Amino acid sequence: MLLCFAVYKCAVSPTGDRLYITNYYRQYKLVTLARDGTLLATYTDPALRIPSGLHVTPAGQVLVCGWGSHTVLQVGWEGQSKLATLATEEDGVGYPRSVCYSSTTSSIIVGLWEDNNILVFRVE
Repeated sequence: MLLCFAVYKCAVSPTGDRLYITNYYRQYKLVTLARDGTLLATYTDPALRIPSGLHVTPAGQVLVCGWGSHTVLQVGWEGQSKLATLATEEDGVGYPRSVCYSSTTSSIIVGLWEDNNILVFRVE
């Protein structure tokens, strides 16, 4: 059962059949639920410490920020595995708080908490 303070961010798949939730209160995980609320997957990873920002692209790609790990990851649509590390502290990511994909500019936009900056990464 999810408690009201357990949900930090949420996003819905393009087809509306999956709900992705970052859990920010002590459990630190990405949870995937079916439309009816059934738990489908739970994802934890040292590369995703303190998950914060979350975005699902129109193509169904799941992007999630690791606030404590200074990372932006792509997780599989099923919510069970990391597909790629998109950006790290070496790329300038420090305490990422939000992430969004722009299909207009083919960019991943990351909002940073510590210095109030926005990073833009062009993707192919």
